[in-house]
Amino acid sequence: MINTIIILVAVFLLVVLLYRTKHRGTRAELISKSLLSALFVLTAILQPHPVPVFYYLILAGLIFCLMGDVFLALPQEKMFTPGLGAFLTGHVFYIIAFNSLTGFNQWFSWQPLVVVIISAAVFIWLRPRLDHMRLPVFLYVVVITIMVAGAWAVYRFSGCALIGQVFILGGAVLFYLSDLFVAVDRFVKEGYLNRLIGLPLYYLGQFLLAFSVGLVI
Repeated sequence: MINTIIILVAVFLLVVLLYRTKHRGTRAELISKSLLSALFVLTAILQPHPVPVFYYLILAGLIFCLMGDVFLALPQEKMFTPGLGAFLTGHVFYIIAFNSLTGFNQWFSWQPLVVVIISAAVFIWLRPRLDHMRLPVFLYVVVITIMVAGAWAVYRFSGCALIGQVFILGGAVLFYLSDLFVAVDRFVKEGYLNRLIGLPLYYLGQFLLAFSVGLVI
């Protein structure tokens, strides 16, 4: 019952956010985005925690992503870098969380090479537009690519329940895809369509990771 309520409230807040985000930097955008992001943190807290280490690591990652969402919703341009740093830290916690479910030596297989190739191509495409952000963006691309590789390893090689594996892999991939739209919006061409597609991908990914803490066994 509680998860049904969470989903309904999340959908409502996402609709509000998509409507409000047409006007960047407004108080309404900040409030709706902060509430929706706080909800995925609350979601993880309300789930069962059969693997405490995984739960605490995912929770830490979600909290840093909440911080990143707040930073990026603020109107000041200088908030982008702290926001990027918060998300990068969140991904590091996700990487450690995935590693707690499977050995790091299992992360190296040919399937994640597809993501590596996509990431390399995207960075090469963005590089002329990045200026002083080249190094932070490069580090972010590396970390999020490793995060997806870790999620794939959990899906392929861990002893977790299948639904937990699917939620973890789905959450990581959707987060990765949403960041492609963030990159286009920030460094190529700002547009509402980027947010209209990217925000649902992002929040669906985060909620899948939040729910996964109760589904790994």
